[in-house]
Amino acid sequence: MRIKHLQAIAVSLPMLKPVKMSFEEVRNAENVLARIETSDGIIGWGEAASAPTMTGETPGSMVAAVRYLADKLEGMPADDIAAAMHRAGQYLYGNNGAKAAIEMALFDALGQARGKPVYELLGGARRMRIPALRLIGTGSTAGDIAETGKRLAEGYVAIKIKVGVASPEADAERARAVCKAITDDGVLICADANQAWTPDEAIRFVRGIADTRIEFFEQPVAAHDVAGMARVAAASRVKIGVDEGLHSLDDLRRHHAMNAAHGCSLKTIKLGGIQAVHDAALLCEELGMKVNLACKIAEAGIASAGLLHLAAAIPEVDWGVSLSSPYLADDIVAAPIGLSEGHFHVPTGAGLGITVDEAKVRRYMREA
Repeated sequence: MRIKHLQAIAVSLPMLKPVKMSFEEVRNAENVLARIETSDGIIGWGEAASAPTMTGETPGSMVAAVRYLADKLEGMPADDIAAAMHRAGQYLYGNNGAKAAIEMALFDALGQARGKPVYELLGGARRMRIPALRLIGTGSTAGDIAETGKRLAEGYVAIKIKVGVASPEADAERARAVCKAITDDGVLICADANQAWTPDEAIRFVRGIADTRIEFFEQPVAAHDVAGMARVAAASRVKIGVDEGLHSLDDLRRHHAMNAAHGCSLKTIKLGGIQAVHDAALLCEELGMKVNLACKIAEAGIASAGLLHLAAAIPEVDWGVSLSSPYLADDIVAAPIGLSEGHFHVPTGAGLGITVDEAKVRRYMREA
C-alpha cells in the first residue's frame, strides 16, 4: 500500500459563539485537512487548526506546506508512517501543524487497511471513556458563571477558565467567582492565560487564586520564558502547566528540569502528530508530570477523533481532554462526537473511526 495522492484542503467552519482569548477572539475555525488516497483506494483524513500564535502557521502556510511535501511523499509506503514523516522532516523544517494533519491521515488510512482503530496501532486502549473538559471564555464574570452552569448541566466534569483578558486582579476575581459558583467538588477547575502576562503579573494572579479549587494554571507567561514560568511556579500554590512553550520532548525535559511546570497540555499541532504526542505522554509518566490533551480551537471531528484515540492509549489523562469540535455550529463528520455522563467515548471503527462528509467539506472550503 503506497501513498497515491496527498491533497490539502483549507476550510472555514462556523462557531456556535465567539471564544474570547488573551490575544484574539475566535469567530470562525480556520483549519486545514489532509486527504490521502492510497494505491489500494483507501482514503485517510487528517486535520490541523491554524495557530499563528502557537505554531506560526496560517491556513495559507499549511496548505503550501502540504502541497510542497506531496510529491516528496507520494509513492512512499503508506504503512511506514515513521519513514514518511522522517522524509517530511528532511524536506521541510517546522510546520508541525501541517505535518500533524498528514500523519493523522496516514494513521487513519493504515488503521482502515488493517481493520484496526488507531488506538490499537498505538499499543492498545487503556480506557474508552474520556473525561471531558470545557473552555469557558465569555470575557465577563456573569457570562462565565452562566456558561459554566450550562456546561456542568450538560455533564462536563472539567472546566477551564480563560484569563489574561484583563488585569491579574480582575481576572483573579472573575476566576474566584466562577469557582464559588461550582458546588460539585468532583469538578476539575483550571485556568489558562495563553501567554498573556509577565512573570510579575502572573504571580499577582496566582496569589489572587491561592485559596480556590483551581487545580492548574496554564501558560501564564510567554512561551520562550521558561525562567519566568519557573518563577511563577515557585510562587504558586496552584500547579503550573505548559502549553505554548512545548513543541518538543526537549522542551518538556527543560520545563521539568527547571521546575517550571508540574504538567502540560499536549496537542498534535505543536508536537507534529499523534506519535509525537504519544511519546511525550510516555515521557510525562517517566518524569511524574500531569497530562492534559487538547485540540486547538476549533478543530473539527477529524482532529477530535485523533485526540480521543490518543486519550485511549496514553498512560494517564490527569487533567482531562479538551475537544474543540463542540464549539462548532457545524462539523464535517457524519456523526459528531457527543458527550455522555461527562465523558467522550472513543470511536471504535477502523482507522479514526469516523466518516467524513465530503459534501460539507466542499461547502466550507476556502481559498488559502
